[in-house]
Amino acid sequence: MSFATSAGRMPYGAGLGLRRELLTELADGVPDAIGFFEIAPENWAGMGGRSARQLRQFTERHAFVCHGLSLSLGGPDPLDTALLQRIKAFMAEHDIGLYTEHLSWCAAGSHLYELLPLPLTEKAVKWTVDRISRAQDLLGRRIGIENASYYIAPPGAEMSETDFIAAVLGQADCLLHLDVNNIYVNSRNFGFDPEAFLRALPLERTCYIHVAGHYVEPDGLLIDTHGAEVIDPVWALLAEAYALIGHVPPTCLERDFNLPSLARLTAEIGQISRLQAAAGQIRRTG
Repeated sequence: MSFATSAGRMPYGAGLGLRRELLTELADGVPDAIGFFEIAPENWAGMGGRSARQLRQFTERHAFVCHGLSLSLGGPDPLDTALLQRIKAFMAEHDIGLYTEHLSWCAAGSHLYELLPLPLTEKAVKWTVDRISRAQDLLGRRIGIENASYYIAPPGAEMSETDFIAAVLGQADCLLHLDVNNIYVNSRNFGFDPEAFLRALPLERTCYIHVAGHYVEPDGLLIDTHGAEVIDPVWALLAEAYALIGHVPPTCLERDFNLPSLARLTAEIGQISRLQAAAGQIRRTG
């Protein structure tokens, strides 16, 4: 299927995941470093009252990205078309131009509240491509699919993870939501070269990037918590991604726990902007 230019305002530059804890402080003024915000539509679609009014005030003045958490694109349950309809209406209501989800699954009869890895098989490619294609048809736009972090590797792999990602994105004709911290976390936990992994991805499809911090367990296992500052090797991987992609996609700082002050978050967003400036001119996508 081909898509015309997607409706809705597109993000550019460096952005921040919007947390309710930050609303009061941000209402007093959004720092210039923040070019856009990201939200999970499941947490906001259909909401009324004071929170809805606050969100409306932000979406009228700033670009937003919808980043889904529960669509379970690779899962066994029927595709949640009711959720997709709510997301479509929410994006139209708030003039949001980009929606992304995870290349994973998170429900089987009920939500598991975990993002679980898919088996790297031809059958899983076909299954996931069909569901992404149906989601795109319903939304009327290409969506971005995020490479996920994981802590177990499903048995029976028929291909590499990068080949799996490339096959899904190519056959579904969707976009890549690149998460550089997920690559770093997985590379440490499973012992592979993160730069080689990055280079093997279909980076020409990159529409959006995540960068985040993580937690290191006492036994050395890395957990993708989004609860700490970004570390230098992840910043370096982000810079390498910009160099390989050839332009600088909008990039969001994820911080969900142990929230520091807005000033500290803004400093990290400033680091994204500096890397983007070093890589070249920011391309406005909308």
